Amino acid sequence: MKFIVALQNKMDGLKAQALNCLKKKEGQNTIEYVLMLVVVVGVAGLAGALIKKFMPELFENVKSKILGGMNSSAEY
Repeated sequence: MKFIVALQNKMDGLKAQALNCLKKKEGQNTIEYVLMLVVVVGVAGLAGALIKKFMPELFENVKSKILGGMNSSAEY
């Protein structure tokens, strides 16, 4: 019986140490990492949506400059 009580006391001590270790933990935790991930994904999504509107016009400008350059060099 003394063995069981000693074992239980030891387990209670280990439990208290583990809880104190968790309380003293410094630095980022899971919630902070999730919030950072949400911000990064949000910014990337917003940038993607804005770029998607701009890209067709950009490709048309590049295409016209390339074709215009080819036409002007053929005239020489």
